Amino acid sequence: MKKNVLALTLAVVFGFTASAIEPKTEEKKEVKTDESSVAWKAYKVTGSHNGTVDLKSGALVFDEGKLIGGDFTVDMTSLISTDLEGEYKGKLEGHLKSDDFFGVEKHSTSTLVFTKVVPNGKNSYDVTGDLTIKGITKPVTFDVSIYGSKATATMKIDRAEYDVRYGSGSFFDNLGDKTIYDEFDLVVDLVF
Repeated sequence: MKKNVLALTLAVVFGFTASAIEPKTEEKKEVKTDESSVAWKAYKVTGSHNGTVDLKSGALVFDEGKLIGGDFTVDMTSLISTDLEGEYKGKLEGHLKSDDFFGVEKHSTSTLVFTKVVPNGKNSYDVTGDLTIKGITKPVTFDVSIYGSKATATMKIDRAEYDVRYGSGSFFDNLGDKTIYDEFDLVVDLVF
């Protein structure tokens, strides 16, 4: 009888505990790559260049409407300059795709995977993620804002951390006005 009472007590306790655990309500929302954009801006002593790169795939993960994760893949072969035309545009794009910069023949994609998401306001989140460029993965932090079915993020990336050394004052001396700054900006607008 004592065994039956103990078994019944355990069944009731574990039964209630199991039923009290709610199933996850995670929802993965695929990004509409044709409606989303990734813009870049890089700086040098004598000015700057800007352009775009195409998002190949991406998704944001929500739990009860709150952002909890995300992962993205960028097509590095789509890297273009939008501030130049003609011969100079072609030269810059070719150089950026070469091994001097992003080596897109060997590294055709770059990825970002969210590793930590912390709410910091009504529609805003502090995000840490693993960014992989040229096969090198480093953590990055940035803010993400969500409004309805749109998200925006702006981040600064230090290219030197990804072995993108051309014209970098961090690696070469006496570059003068040929110096290209290590940090570049990414502005991401997502539709999901």
